[in-house]
Amino acid sequence: MITTEQLKDVQDRADKLKQYLQIDEKRIQLEEEELHTQAPGFWDDPKEAEKQMRKVKQIKSWIEGYEGVRKATEELELALEYFREEIVEETEVDAAYSHALSEVEALEMKNMLSHEEDQMPAVLKIVAGAGGTEAQDWAEQLMRMYQRYCEKHGYKTTITNLQEGDAAGIKTVTFNVEGEMAYGYLKSENGVHRLVRVSPYNAQGKRMTSFSSVFVVPLIDDTIEIEVNPAGLSWDTFRSSGAGGQNVNKVESGVRLHYKFKNPLTGLDDEIVIENTETRDQPKNRENALRHLRSQLYELELEKRRQASAKIEAGKKKIEWGSQIRSYVFDDRRVKDHRTNYQTSNVDAVMDGDIDAFIKAYLMEFPD
Repeated sequence: MITTEQLKDVQDRADKLKQYLQIDEKRIQLEEEELHTQAPGFWDDPKEAEKQMRKVKQIKSWIEGYEGVRKATEELELALEYFREEIVEETEVDAAYSHALSEVEALEMKNMLSHEEDQMPAVLKIVAGAGGTEAQDWAEQLMRMYQRYCEKHGYKTTITNLQEGDAAGIKTVTFNVEGEMAYGYLKSENGVHRLVRVSPYNAQGKRMTSFSSVFVVPLIDDTIEIEVNPAGLSWDTFRSSGAGGQNVNKVESGVRLHYKFKNPLTGLDDEIVIENTETRDQPKNRENALRHLRSQLYELELEKRRQASAKIEAGKKKIEWGSQIRSYVFDDRRVKDHRTNYQTSNVDAVMDGDIDAFIKAYLMEFPD
């Protein structure tokens, strides 16, 4: 049974969120922005119109998020009053408290995602490490974990490239994740994920360690200007394989983009290679590959800005691409994040996409 202090804590946090998010100001701003969408000729410039509609949607989502918090808090207060009058059971009060707390915590976490890119969809890529079948099987398990996470949060996923493993699993997969703040939440997954288990592929039943790398970048659209030097571009084509059917295998619809450029982080010559087998239409796959290229270049520019302005607190580990971020130890029933030290023994839930606690712990420790 909750206490009066717990009710007051939820109410105080809800009040602070209203102030932090400037909800009253956002209501006025929403009215003004919606007026722009009603102007004659609004859709004459589709790019600007889409940009304006996204702005309206974003403001609405904050207001709706706060309204959810306010409603849940009021219902909790009412449930506690009804319990005192012996109208409802204690379990109903506890359920109302759990719901209100969940709404408050969700909006608090969303409030941590204040950068422009946090609002964007994401590109998520998984690459199996060395180790053959064992590593490729681990990469496929991670793919399923993220797909389940996306399903639970209402995110749409579209596989743009998939290379199956030699005997089982996958060598690599890339997919788009579309939904509110997909990049803001999934950016915490960047890095190397380590699996320790008794391998089903080892005849001696030995404990094996496998690694897979996860890369997440914001998926940008053509409203964001990213300069691509045509002189640095080159293309290969190849016959796709996999679930596309026989026609896919008869024509060279798959594309491989090579882009040579000067890396803004290192100042050295570098190359980005992107494969796309999303459709049976080669021009469409080229267009998709270019979009992913612009997304990676955008992420590099963001990282350059972050490094220039970052003031990492003493004692915190530096977050870098390629760093080992999390261990999944199946035999010991433990998943541990090495950046935040958050861990859980519910391995099955994690592998079924329940990674919200890891994401929250990361965002609270590394809000920038």
